[in-house]
Amino acid sequence: MSSDPIRPLYIRVHPSDNVAIIVNEGGLSAGTRFDSGLVLAEAIPEAHKVALTDIPQGGSVIRYGVVIGHAEQHIVRGSWVHEGILTLPQAPDLDRLPIGTALSEPLGPLEGFTFEGFVNDDGSVGTKNILGITTTVQCVAATVDFAVKRIKAEILPKYPNVDDVIAITHTYGCGVAINAPGSEIPIRTLRNLSLNPNLGGAPLVVSLGCEKLQPTQLLPNNSLPILSTVPYIVRLQDEEHQSFGDMVSAIMEMTEKRLIQLNARSRTTRPASDLIVGLQCGGSDAFSGVTANPAVGYAADLLVRAGATVMFSEVTEVRDAIHLLTARAATEPVARDLIREMAWYDAYLQRGGVDRSANPTPGNKHGGLANIVEKALGSIAKAGTSPISAVYGPGERVKTKGLVFAATPASDFVCGTLQLAASMNMHVFTTGRGTPYGLAMAPVIKVSSRTALAERWSDLIDIDAGTIASGNETIEQVGEAIFRFILEVASGRTQTCADRWGLHNEFALFNPAPIT
Repeated sequence: MSSDPIRPLYIRVHPSDNVAIIVNEGGLSAGTRFDSGLVLAEAIPEAHKVALTDIPQGGSVIRYGVVIGHAEQHIVRGSWVHEGILTLPQAPDLDRLPIGTALSEPLGPLEGFTFEGFVNDDGSVGTKNILGITTTVQCVAATVDFAVKRIKAEILPKYPNVDDVIAITHTYGCGVAINAPGSEIPIRTLRNLSLNPNLGGAPLVVSLGCEKLQPTQLLPNNSLPILSTVPYIVRLQDEEHQSFGDMVSAIMEMTEKRLIQLNARSRTTRPASDLIVGLQCGGSDAFSGVTANPAVGYAADLLVRAGATVMFSEVTEVRDAIHLLTARAATEPVARDLIREMAWYDAYLQRGGVDRSANPTPGNKHGGLANIVEKALGSIAKAGTSPISAVYGPGERVKTKGLVFAATPASDFVCGTLQLAASMNMHVFTTGRGTPYGLAMAPVIKVSSRTALAERWSDLIDIDAGTIASGNETIEQVGEAIFRFILEVASGRTQTCADRWGLHNEFALFNPAPIT
């Protein structure tokens, strides 16, 4: 495919597609003629769909070889196909899904790929060496934030082998129905955030004292690592703290003891199989499903072949493609687990009076995505072609190698928080519209779907996958570049743009239980 900006170009994904997306930056005007002989009947923006054939009223609109909508009116060949003239098809029936019918032939293992990481006592491996301070309730958040500022300024410089000190603050812990159905999700999320490999697998806790979420419920004894002489809890209401200054001093004393332990660690060579890579997309556009996401999917396959764990998520952004995923389930129980998570989320949305059609954002639509069906078909490309080996619920800790589905909402911040709780130590985030999103606990590699975005945000985007649309690179070439970049970042040899700027979003818990 030529990269000449004058030549009009479109991308058709599947031979059966009757629409394609416009490649040219800025879009194309009415009367534009393509090499295929197609002539635009009207102006069409970049990334939006053009009808390749006449589509009758009520006829199927097909992209990725799948029906993404039905025409509300007769659509003439060369016309703009957008959300305003499409009706949303029904979601796949969860009772009639193929199971294990599309398993790919296993590819040979990739051996010899390593990174430099920090080995924890529980056998997990971090890509960062961070001190984390967990909080049991929002009441203590401001105090912990105050203490962390002082720790970073006064203590952390003495411990150069420690990358950062972070506070795991949130809005949970009291004023909630602590034992209601659904409350297990935020509680186990906080517990497993505290045990993330990048925190050394050893949590420190600040509690108020009177809250509903007591430290013993957050971190039962059997989940606590051995911290030798380090006290792991500071309770602000304990009588020994006679002032705010006492509280802050106690937090600082506890953390310095842990900093001494963390500073004694160093990076060692580890196999790529110790990586737990979370995949996510945000600010997606119609290019995401043909450039960035497939390239990440190729990298995901390489990681799986190297023995690593790769997790994809975002229930509403796979729901309309679930039939393609259950067909890739390694076993029938895995397929049933996928169906269980889809059904749970269907019911959750129904209780809120909405359905999956509430997902696409104005930016998604402006970027050419007509509806959630089209968005989901592009989203699952991140998962590559490997069999799905396991499914985990929101906030559960992933313990399986290979490609896994970790159920989360599609919200960037909630998804990222839940993937960290699942033990993610590396994050790959694709975007078409652009976002400065980042996480303090794990490196976030940003992959753009369009070269124009990568050029405009050159100090925020790590890898440009838009070169696939222009024909300058293949999906395989960009995918391998992502794979190798993951190893470099995991080793601490390269810093992501988000980490360079210190762009770290707050944690966002998923709490479907009532607030009292």
